Amino acid sequence: MGTPRVFSGIQPTADSFHLGNYLGAVKQWVDLQETGDALYCVVDLHAITMPYDPATLRRRTRVAAAQLIATGLDPERCILFVQSQVPEHAELAWVLSCLTGFGEASRMTQFKDKSAKGGAETASVGLFTYPMLMAADILLYRTDEVPVGEDQRQHLELSRNLAQRFNHRFGETFTVPAPYILPAVAKITDLQDPTSKMSKSSSAPQGIIDLLDEPAAIRKKINRAVTDTESVVRVDDEAKPGVTNLLRIYAALCGEKADDIAARYGDGGYGGFKKDLGDLVVDTFSPIRERTARYLSDDAALDAVLNEGARRARKIATETMARVRERSGFPPAV
Repeated sequence: MGTPRVFSGIQPTADSFHLGNYLGAVKQWVDLQETGDALYCVVDLHAITMPYDPATLRRRTRVAAAQLIATGLDPERCILFVQSQVPEHAELAWVLSCLTGFGEASRMTQFKDKSAKGGAETASVGLFTYPMLMAADILLYRTDEVPVGEDQRQHLELSRNLAQRFNHRFGETFTVPAPYILPAVAKITDLQDPTSKMSKSSSAPQGIIDLLDEPAAIRKKINRAVTDTESVVRVDDEAKPGVTNLLRIYAALCGEKADDIAARYGDGGYGGFKKDLGDLVVDTFSPIRERTARYLSDDAALDAVLNEGARRARKIATETMARVRERSGFPPAV
């Protein structure tokens, strides 16, 4: 078996990635570019399923790309590109939408969750068909493995089903992708509400640590993170969700086991533990913030990286779509 092809994407829906994005996705992307044939994408088409401002989207897309490079993605080792620069994503999404049952699409939990906030009547059709575009993102590159969080497992399962359905009806075309999940960092929770996932859409600003936060802000957020009335640092998801979340963050950043870190602090209280964790997060994120600013200061260089990434991605995408068009009964593209 050859080198597995890996694909994943991230939305440009905020001015900075947060700690959960970094530990749950981006950090493992950096590792996977060393062992796989990797493609990573800023999925700006996904970002327009909700009301948005075009200028803000354009700026955030660039900030997202700069952060990905700053965290360690190397355009020489992986293909890094912006989704909308490869139109085959939208073309394949339409084909896959026509293979997806309405009831099947209706069962996607993310649509239920997001449409419930504003009401299903005001939700866009794009939000409803979002999973089919995600499936197109993955299947377009004949992807073997998809690094995903637990919240995206259902969407990946739809991608697998659609690949198998197309292959069965029209002949072997798509690779059936497998999930790549690291359970130890699958769930980073809100610092102020450790029973909820850290999320830009639902967390308060004090519950999120951003990659581009200033050091003082990072330390302040960690110092104010919710813990409990005990003074013992130990792993216990049920009784001590706040402390356990902080231990999980610490372990993911330093590479040690959470239980070993907990044993080092024991019953000495949370002050020293939080101070050391704050220092660790600052030491990790400050270089990323500085590199991001440097990449954003040179528009031409960043454009060149993204244009070359899109060119390389399109080479694979057009090959896949030529096969899809032929097997779907469409004439060749001109």
